[in-house]
Amino acid sequence: MTLILHVHAAMKGSNLVVLDGTIVTPDAIFRGDIRIVDGHITEIGRGLQPEGCDVLDAKDLFILPGVIDSHVHMRDPGLTDYEDFGTGTSAAAAGGVTTVLDMPNTLPPVDSSDVMVTKRDSISRKAVVDFGLYGVLHDRNLTKIPDMIRTGAAGLKAFMGPTTGNIPPPSDATVYEALLLSAKYGFPIAFHAENPSMVAYYTDLVKRSGRTDARAHCDARPAICETEAINRIAFLTLRSQGHGHIVHMSTGGGARIVSKYKRVGALVTCETNPQYLSMTEEDQEKYGPVAKINPPLRGRRDQAALWRGISSGLIDTLGSDHAPHPLAKKKEPNIWEAPSGFIGVETLVAIMLNFAAKGKITLQKVALLLSQNPAKLFNLWPNKGRIGLEADGDLTIVDPAKEHVIHAAELHSKQKISPYDGWKVRGAVKYTVVRGNVVYDGQVRSAAGEWVEPNIGFDS
Repeated sequence: MTLILHVHAAMKGSNLVVLDGTIVTPDAIFRGDIRIVDGHITEIGRGLQPEGCDVLDAKDLFILPGVIDSHVHMRDPGLTDYEDFGTGTSAAAAGGVTTVLDMPNTLPPVDSSDVMVTKRDSISRKAVVDFGLYGVLHDRNLTKIPDMIRTGAAGLKAFMGPTTGNIPPPSDATVYEALLLSAKYGFPIAFHAENPSMVAYYTDLVKRSGRTDARAHCDARPAICETEAINRIAFLTLRSQGHGHIVHMSTGGGARIVSKYKRVGALVTCETNPQYLSMTEEDQEKYGPVAKINPPLRGRRDQAALWRGISSGLIDTLGSDHAPHPLAKKKEPNIWEAPSGFIGVETLVAIMLNFAAKGKITLQKVALLLSQNPAKLFNLWPNKGRIGLEADGDLTIVDPAKEHVIHAAELHSKQKISPYDGWKVRGAVKYTVVRGNVVYDGQVRSAAGEWVEPNIGFDS
């Protein structure tokens, strides 16, 4: 007997039937077909007929809800020699990512609704996948926050430590007032959690010792810089009842603090990245400036704590922190001269599939951390992050058994440099589908991406 679930839908997008795949959600794994009409999922079942739709054969493949990378720096506008939205979202499509949320430290920084609209309009025509935008939080734009959220910001980003763009960190008072607005309107504030004065102190201390080796960067930003900032942010989140989201959490101490505040009712969530799960400070020595990131790579005990956080459900999302820099700068031998950050949106899914193949994480947990949870945290649910009736027809279709080697030269970013260059991994993206449009099938196919706005309502 064939079970057919059916609902009428009408949305801009393509018509597609995906046949005979293994559908993976956080709650179930089952064989089935999926029909997408006008960009929406309208049927899930077995034995579906094409009926005027394009057909994609998913036999022996696994179908995940479209992956949302909620932490990318596409550098557009203002730093398009680093990356532009076309190359960055092409990399996303090739990596199985159907939606990206782009950080606001572009030139100019996205600190008002006017700047957000200008950025949106300038990058929309380049987008291969769907996208949302963060607004930045600093001490001079607190009154502009409601307009940014009304305009469609996915959330705010607060850079509490030094970052590309040299955006001054907001004061604690600004953070608290912004979190009160978060509680009122229901949007998240993502925090780069490092204490800037402590970073400055320890960086100066290590530099004065004369060190220029790669591991000096790790010692210049010790764990206390992160854990102090997370503790402060979590406390302000609890008192305000707003939503604080810790990005690129790298320490076990940070995980313990988040766990403590979650237990007492704070709406504090957290993200980590594949780099902290796959590399340690020993790899900083191996890869040098190529692997330089902020916060830096940590020790094995921190890495083990992050994996426990994933297993226990403490860690809510995974993101790539895709952060391109020019090749020449990333190869600067003096670690202090090299910028922090590297490309990652195209390798995000592959690295996590490889961990799944090794038994470190299940595909269902991958779907939770890369699809369902970011959709819910950033108010994109129920349109994004799920395979279900009326949801957007966004699918990440993978071959979990395929072994391949990551070659940096073949990645789609402008910057062909990655510490994952030469890594052999098991699990590969086969197709990327955005609202029924196949945007990757071994090649990036079309610029189908659109601006997506979060589901936030305003009473005033």
